[in-house]
Amino acid sequence: MPQTAALRAPNLADMGLDTRRPLLLVDVDEVLGLFMQGFGKFLEGRGLEFRVDRFALFQNIYRPGETEHLPVADGKVHFDDFFRFGCGDMEPAPGGADALHALSEHANIVILTNAPGPARLARARWLGRHRMDYPLVLNTGPKGPLAASMVRQVQGPAAFIDDLMSNLDSVAENAPQVRRFQMVADPRLQPLAPTAPDRHRRIDDWAELRAAIEATIL
Repeated sequence: MPQTAALRAPNLADMGLDTRRPLLLVDVDEVLGLFMQGFGKFLEGRGLEFRVDRFALFQNIYRPGETEHLPVADGKVHFDDFFRFGCGDMEPAPGGADALHALSEHANIVILTNAPGPARLARARWLGRHRMDYPLVLNTGPKGPLAASMVRQVQGPAAFIDDLMSNLDSVAENAPQVRRFQMVADPRLQPLAPTAPDRHRRIDDWAELRAAIEATIL
């Protein structure tokens, strides 16, 4: 029988978190880390090109000189390999570590990322190396159910940061009381990213985002 999101949700108290404090759930890729840049360099090492032509992943992978993107199935193989072998080389988003450090003085921070299971250790090491050693929770699919399960465990307000509309909408559906912020760290992607500021506040600068979170949940 498949596990439900509630069964998969970690116990925040068991993770050493104070459930009386506010909770901040933070994505990694294009929020704390420049994923597209790191993935692009990884692909270059395999003789491929990553063209930032659209807000997409597999449809941006090309063989040099070709006009048709790599088959999606092939792109997924490279994606999985990146998380196995290359995700530790990703550059951090400017200002992210400092902002989380300041916010952690008054709020619990949990890293909620969609990443393959084999990437857990590499992702945890990457976070620690860049001064973002907070509890790490891996998810698959929409983040709303798991986010809601964690939010129900805290007494204070909660906020959620992600780059993808699908995850922001999922949290809005499953935990509408959570304050949602869209962040797209890579400047190349910022004009391409779908957005809905009437539903989720969009802030692409960490200093500004920190101030907004402090005004919202602290």
